[in-house]
Amino acid sequence: MGKGCAVIVGAGAGTGAEVAKRFATGGYAVALARRNAEALAPLVAEIEAGGGKAQAFGADASDEAAVTAVFENAERELGSIEVAVFNAAGFTMGSIVDTTGEAFEDMWRASALGGFLVGREAARRMVPRERGTILFSGATAAMKASANFAAFASGKHGLRAVAQSMAKELGPKGIHVAHAIIDGVIDVPRVHETMPDFAATKGEDGLIDPKSIADSYFWLHEQPRNAWTFELDLRPYKEPW
Repeated sequence: MGKGCAVIVGAGAGTGAEVAKRFATGGYAVALARRNAEALAPLVAEIEAGGGKAQAFGADASDEAAVTAVFENAERELGSIEVAVFNAAGFTMGSIVDTTGEAFEDMWRASALGGFLVGREAARRMVPRERGTILFSGATAAMKASANFAAFASGKHGLRAVAQSMAKELGPKGIHVAHAIIDGVIDVPRVHETMPDFAATKGEDGLIDPKSIADSYFWLHEQPRNAWTFELDLRPYKEPW
């Protein structure tokens, strides 16, 4: 018998895909969401080939109606939502004098607004059952805003604030909310393609394996409620901080 449904918003190649596969092997049906649902076909096929159950949904995480529809359809078709992971990605950097209002707003929508919408829809289903886990993928920028990162850091700071407020409100109601600070570069093909020299200088275990992130997320979900973690930072052992 399955354990219910895990909704992964931002299930692209890399972290999102590995998180989806980890929860699938852990016995959960997984609802995969990203802007282009067709791009999720290979991941759905891989999960099903391994004996899991998965379904793809197309949605922009900052679109309120689309996010609501993902949760409604996932619960109807895959079972009660026990886990929700917000892993939607967006990135920009540039001088403050060159950053447009549109670029700034885009980062806020991709991170803070998207996290709020996903967390809210998960909470609406979990609170009546008094159980569930909501996980947010953060970044170094959630803790410190470096030069040229005003837009990106503001979005990530906002996401952390949403997660922290939710954790304080929902924890006493039986819902585990956690925020992960991914403090390093994730080892995905794009990094090797676009920054081969950088990847090479990092050496062995200098980049974060997305499978390791997925294992950490599953561990957070399985924590006993007498010892819940709100914030977990993940970085390679040789990463300065």
